[in-house]
Amino acid sequence: MSTPRVVLVTGASSGIGEATARAAASRGDHVVLLARGEPSLERVAEDCRQRGAASTLVLPTDVADDDGVRAAVTAAVARHGRLDIVVGCAGVVAYGRIQDVPVEVFDRVLDTNLHGSANLARHVVPVMRDQGTGSLVLVGSLIGHLAVPDMSAYVLSKWGVRVLVRQLRVDNRDRPGLTFGYVAPGGVDTPIYRQAATYGDSVGRPPFPVVTPERVAARALAVADRPWLPSQVGAANEIIKLGYTALPWAYDRLVGPLFRVIAQDLVAPVTHGPGNVLEPDQRLNALRGDQGNALVAVARNVREVVRRRTGR
Repeated sequence: MSTPRVVLVTGASSGIGEATARAAASRGDHVVLLARGEPSLERVAEDCRQRGAASTLVLPTDVADDDGVRAAVTAAVARHGRLDIVVGCAGVVAYGRIQDVPVEVFDRVLDTNLHGSANLARHVVPVMRDQGTGSLVLVGSLIGHLAVPDMSAYVLSKWGVRVLVRQLRVDNRDRPGLTFGYVAPGGVDTPIYRQAATYGDSVGRPPFPVVTPERVAARALAVADRPWLPSQVGAANEIIKLGYTALPWAYDRLVGPLFRVIAQDLVAPVTHGPGNVLEPDQRLNALRGDQGNALVAVARNVREVVRRRTGR
């Protein structure tokens, strides 16, 4: 029987982070759970215990707060003496053009997604370098390889996460026992879309084809052991990336109308506000987003576009 590993997960109170914690618990690992909201973390911790985790440690932490991340990493190492796998899943989303998203919301998306990943690396990497082994996996996004309408803060943050992983690999080549993984899902059935800040004329939804958070979590944990595995999670990701790089003129012309019908909900009521970007909101935290069938949503959006153009 293998020795349980110590797995630290950020964003563990919902979505991909919750799925990662559950998967690590199911194989008998020690799980260290970080997120802003303690009640949701306690819910996930109880689920992890029931799934067979060797132990659970709940550390309410805002990854945008460097001192908080330092304290959490210190507490985890004090408990277990090491960190074997760290998976950075914490993330928030804001919809709206750059001029429409309030500066504090825009900056907070970058602080959580990009600076939070850097804060995590800043305090985790020295621990792993001292150990001589360890894996840090950061969850990015297909959007970290593209440009899409009305998501400028998120796009910038996820491009940065992808580059951060590459930089960490270059900077730590003198420690061959360390690995740095990157996972880039497309649409995922998580609550993040309903929790997003919204300042545009429609709300977001996971774009087709939609994968489960469990699938992304499984890839993240697999990449921790085998960083050469494909980073993209989603059947259409490579095709979309190819269009963006090989046919930029066609991509730029098509992405607007396609994004509206595939990655937004044109019939849902729009309520402008910061969502959970500035403060945690426990009400929607869950493993899944339960947004229904993506193809049905696309068909509904197409009907709405036709209705608006014809006035019927």
